[in-house]
Amino acid sequence: MRIGFGLPQFGAAAARADETMLFAAGAEELGAASLWAGDRLLTAVEPSVGYGGTDTVPEQFRASLDPLGLLTAAAAVTTGVQLGTSTLNAPWYPPALLARHALTVDRLSGGRLLLGLGTGWSPEEYAAVGVPMARRGDRLDEALEVLDAWWNDDPVAHDGPAATIAPSHVQVKPHGIPVYLAGWAPRARRRIALHADGFLPVVTPQVRDLSAAVSAPWAELRAAAADAGRDPAGIDAVLRINLPPGSTTADAAATLRRVREDTAVPHAFVDLMYLPGAGAGGADALRAVEEILAAV
Repeated sequence: MRIGFGLPQFGAAAARADETMLFAAGAEELGAASLWAGDRLLTAVEPSVGYGGTDTVPEQFRASLDPLGLLTAAAAVTTGVQLGTSTLNAPWYPPALLARHALTVDRLSGGRLLLGLGTGWSPEEYAAVGVPMARRGDRLDEALEVLDAWWNDDPVAHDGPAATIAPSHVQVKPHGIPVYLAGWAPRARRRIALHADGFLPVVTPQVRDLSAAVSAPWAELRAAAADAGRDPAGIDAVLRINLPPGSTTADAAATLRRVREDTAVPHAFVDLMYLPGAGAGGADALRAVEEILAAV
């Protein structure tokens, strides 16, 4: 199983952006298979929707850095690790600009970008970017259409509610960017089965039944893809392990061992945000990477 890690990106780590490249290079040297960035824009003082089913938002999200910008920095100092977003909120962005930005990261990294897309959950973030949250599913669907055209066609053309692209030459193409999607609602699952290269499940160490949380939905998505005429093996999975506050590197390693033993997931990564010290980046974050990899 390939094991990756989230880049230090939120909270105290956001003020130490100069250390991102040190972490990226160090994690690769220690044996990490991938590096990941998420997408948070702001934290409302009085959020109308909390995070993860709560009525609050983690304090760490009050400071954040741009995901594709961080991955560009990581690409500059690494040679083999995969670079992923988990997840980038596609409806926030003009689709053509998102396609160009992702293509640029792909070219700079030599084809190492995995673009994980989602829709987010914060009404205040949607208001800040001027996008109706009620249309987020439609916006994601249109973004997928534009990405496919921008990366594969010449000339590129598109006519939709969010973007109109007159037949145009776009002659720089990516090496091939796999698009993975997050989401559990019925529409999100249909979207994954029909269009995605993989999906992005999430667990915490407290999840005991990995079959129910990961393996069963993955099998359902593959079956739905087969029903739609796609090769079910084309639906991959990368598992995100969210460590809650108070977790340790031992908790992360134990969860990774269970994933390896109890599922067929080929790739998982650990979010270090809540680990004491490690969430702020720097040497503590690299020590956490080393401890986790040594214990798996």
